[in-house]
Amino acid sequence: MKRTIVLVLAALAAAALFGGLVHAVLVVAHLSEPAATTVYGLTSRRLWATTAVVLALVGVLIGGLALARPSSRFGTASALKGFPLGTIVALVAGLIAVVNGWLNLAIANGGPGTGNGVVGAAGALVLGLIAMAVGGLALDRSRRTG
Repeated sequence: MKRTIVLVLAALAAAALFGGLVHAVLVVAHLSEPAATTVYGLTSRRLWATTAVVLALVGVLIGGLALARPSSRFGTASALKGFPLGTIVALVAGLIAVVNGWLNLAIANGGPGTGNGVVGAAGALVLGLIAMAVGGLALDRSRRTG
């Protein structure tokens, strides 16, 4: 029972931290003001941002697997020309998500609700940085054990 409560509280703290980081990215990009008129539906920029978020999430998950289970298929034990597969996937997916999130924020001309995908782009930027950090930690672990 105590472990479940701790896990729920940790998940809530992680979600709050993620939301705070996304808001901080929007403030830094000067795109935190909501739109006067809200655009509903899926626009091309929202689709672009959503794709970048999904790619970043895949990078975080694969990097987490590589870090948590070193003897698995994506772990530090499997090598792709001397580099562990999971770490390379996490680093590349994170980098692609960071670049796409930054590009989407750079060309956006409005805040949340304008259809520009700025919330998704900020989420991709934050998750991409997390994926790169987790992939870097897994790569460091593979070099220390190898």
